[in-house]
Amino acid sequence: QLDKFPGFAAARRKNWARLRKALTKYSDKLVLPEPAPSADPSWFGFLITVREDAGFTRDALVAHLEKNKVQTRMLFAGNLVKHPCFDAMRKSGKGYRVAGRLENTDRIMNSTFWIGVYPGMTGEALRYIAGVFGSFKGLA
Repeated sequence: QLDKFPGFAAARRKNWARLRKALTKYSDKLVLPEPAPSADPSWFGFLITVREDAGFTRDALVAHLEKNKVQTRMLFAGNLVKHPCFDAMRKSGKGYRVAGRLENTDRIMNSTFWIGVYPGMTGEALRYIAGVFGSFKGLA
């Protein structure tokens, strides 16, 4: 598989760039990913955050995408101290401390999701995905 990695990485970068270009017109409603300066990541997925003033929720957009056969995933992050595994620690007051109000983690937990950039995605599939975004009433 290591011999195939350069091709996989190039395909992921290409698919990510195509999605970024297609979805840029929605940047007033969606926060789209950007690479760090001087970085050339091999993207695993395309992270999207619905802006607070978008007029719709992440869940509404995700439901539309999934209904139209565009798979999504929630980001395993956000405010992890709200995960049930922290309940016992929270009750005992032991095990961790919280610094601040964690507003950004709550935002990510409630408004962020991602779609894949699998190396085998075709131009046709990427155009379809972009079209499904475009057919969502909150973005149209």
